[in-house]
Amino acid sequence: MKERVLSGMRPTGALHLGHYHGALKNWVRLQSEMECYYFVADWHALTTHYESREIIEQNVYEMVIDWLAVGLDPNQCTMFLQSRIPEHAELFTLLAMGTPLGWLERVPTYKDQQEKLKDKDLATYGFLGYPLLQAADILIYKAKYVPVGEDQASHVELTREAARRFNHLYGREANALEKAQASLAKLPKDSLKRFEKSRKAYQETGDAKALEGAMGYIASAPELDALDRERLEGYFKGTGKVILPEPQVLLTEASKLPGLDGAKMSKSYNNAIAIREDRATLEHKVKRMPTDPARAKRTDAGNPDNCPVWQFHKVYSPEETKNWVTQGCKTAGIGCLECKQPIIDAILREQQPMFERAEKYLSQPKLVRDIVDAGTEKARITARATMHDVRAAMGLNY
Repeated sequence: MKERVLSGMRPTGALHLGHYHGALKNWVRLQSEMECYYFVADWHALTTHYESREIIEQNVYEMVIDWLAVGLDPNQCTMFLQSRIPEHAELFTLLAMGTPLGWLERVPTYKDQQEKLKDKDLATYGFLGYPLLQAADILIYKAKYVPVGEDQASHVELTREAARRFNHLYGREANALEKAQASLAKLPKDSLKRFEKSRKAYQETGDAKALEGAMGYIASAPELDALDRERLEGYFKGTGKVILPEPQVLLTEASKLPGLDGAKMSKSYNNAIAIREDRATLEHKVKRMPTDPARAKRTDAGNPDNCPVWQFHKVYSPEETKNWVTQGCKTAGIGCLECKQPIIDAILREQQPMFERAEKYLSQPKLVRDIVDAGTEKARITARATMHDVRAAMGLNY
């Protein structure tokens, strides 16, 4: 079976080329390599836009069209809607019962977002708790990997901590030691002695080789069934059954595409180019981009390193064009509008297949809803199976 990947986006407005180069291009690549679950995080949108209910539905389906436009394939990945799967909220609630408040308050983006979004009242439980909801989103699908940039890695670490605490609190079976001893009794005496020696080395010194050897032996021992292996793994590590596996960070390269002003591309900064920006607006935006302040006149020489347009050339232009830009800028051999034209042409070429893919869904919106409905139904089956395990572990399956 392919390893599972989970990621999502908040539907808070049109996606832009920063989203494409920073995340979506990677999502498209991963869908052919792993089992990918991509979700519309509409509950997460409410953590900061809880007063803007009228725009969320429109944004949901517009965002899915953007996903389809860049190349996400419903036959290769599962796209679904978070709010249609109430099991997310149930797991969030159950995790909250045992999650220390301090864990949430120390998430770096908590105070950072409050500072950046001063115009919004973010003194809400939903905003404080959104990293734990994010943890529930990941853990309910038992995802192996979460593709994120370095700035989001702390959220995945909170997810790992939440899983570790849950497994510690609820992973131990009743009479766990007696059951482990019964499984150990199935092993040959010599193997049992080596196993206990390795267990002592691992628990006393953290011997990684002892752990690796023991786990390999457990996995291949013909005397053991699946339940025995699970029990002995917990016995060896000193933990209980792994009900919610800890996900790993799959670091993605940060987007090298800045906004039109050189800052981070963001709709809220009014410096973004939408994935499906119309040609006239795209040309207008790029032509109005600020350039090197030293080039006040056409005859003034400049330095590409001081110009936001150069950052776009690094992403979009071949070496030959970049050499032409460097030489022309430093000698005033080309004007700024000439420098910008290859960027416009390159973005239009990149967008053309996106527009072509999107056209089918724009003309037949029911297709988009059908894709979301089918993906949601598939995701719900996985979520329900996890919640069955969670309820049983917590004694809520009465």
